[in-house]
Order: sequence, then structure tokens, then C-alpha cells
Amino acid sequence: MQEVAAIEIKNLAIGLPEMMEYGDGKKMKTAIRKKTVNKVFLSKESFHGDGVADLKHHGGPDRAVCIYPYEHYALWEKEFGKPLPTSAFGENVTATKLTEDEVYIGDIYRLGETVIQVTQGRVPCHTIDRNLEGTPLLKAMVRTGFTGFMCRVLKEGFVTADSKLELLEQHPQEVSVLYTNQVFFHEPKNIEGIRRILAVAELADEWRDKFETRLDKLLASR
Repeated sequence: MQEVAAIEIKNLAIGLPEMMEYGDGKKMKTAIRKKTVNKVFLSKESFHGDGVADLKHHGGPDRAVCIYPYEHYALWEKEFGKPLPTSAFGENVTATKLTEDEVYIGDIYRLGETVIQVTQGRVPCHTIDRNLEGTPLLKAMVRTGFTGFMCRVLKEGFVTADSKLELLEQHPQEVSVLYTNQVFFHEPKNIEGIRRILAVAELADEWRDKFETRLDKLLASR
């Protein structure tokens, strides 16, 4: 089990949808450009003052909190040769020692006054590239599985920039975010992998539906 004291919040951010210009004068409504805050209330739905523009693909109780590993920033900055802004991936919490290979679906963490639970990997979209002026991070995130992850809120409360983030309960089935990303993005016909993921009761409903649909089609085609 990881050292609790080693986890550190590097940035806490929220943001509501606003018009963003990108490319050659194009515009879109998005909440990816989040602003750093010192204190914010986290409800079952989201951080207060936080929101999404695309309700079909983002938001909801299973995706109330987005966390991205701080360690990946150095990797991407080196790969693409440019500095990245804070909350570059639209995450609410940028934290150390929470990479996808060591975080399991169903893990429970204390975040300030709140308690949160990991539900799924984050599904990156083209908005990330548009926000970062065409830097092709979308494909790189999918290739590596370094997507960050989403959480539901088990207990509401305030979170501050200097809050403690600590592991309360590690899920016994040990299905990592990185593993679910690998199967989701790169192994669409991995029946045993899909079954292993579906065995985790705490998996986000949307991902459960997608994996169940995929499994049904695979079994039907046998």
C-alpha cells in the first residue's frame, strides 16, 4: 500500500463553461480552462462553481471529480517541447503519487473533508488538443493510458488547496485505471479482461454499459 503522506495536491481548480477560441478563429463552449482556487465545496454532483458543456460525455455523479497525475506533466512537456499551464487537462485536482498503474477502480480516498471513490479512467477528447493550441496530447494519452481518472463523492464537504489526500481503502480486486484503459482503448476483444473489469461493482455505470455491450457482441459472435 502506498505511503499516505507522499500524496500531495499540486493544484485545485474549478471552472464553468465559457467560449474558447482555437485554431483559425474557431470557437467552442467548454469548461476545460479551469481556474486555481484555495477553497471549494464538493457535492455529490461536482465542485461548486465547476461544470461541463457536454453533458452527454462529461459530468454526473460517477464523474464528479477529475484527478490527473502531476508526474505526467514533465513527461508531456519533454515529449512536446513546451510548458503546460496548470490544470492543462481540465482536471480539478493535480496530485502526486496517483499514477494510473497504482490507482484501482473502487479505491476510496479522503480529500479534505470529503471522501471520494475512483470509478473510471478519464476519456480524453479533442478539447484538450484545442485548448493547448494543437498539441496532439489526445493520441498520446490514449496510447499510454495516462488519462487521469474520475471519482464519485461518498461524503460531501470542503476541499482546500492544502488539504490532505490520503488512501482510506484500496480495492481488493486491484483492477488498475491503467488496466481498464488498456482494455478499453486497445484490447476491444479481450473477453477475460472485460469480465475482470465488470467484476468490480464500483465501476462507473457508463463504462459498465460500454463493457457489457462489448462483451455481449463478442459472445454473440462466437
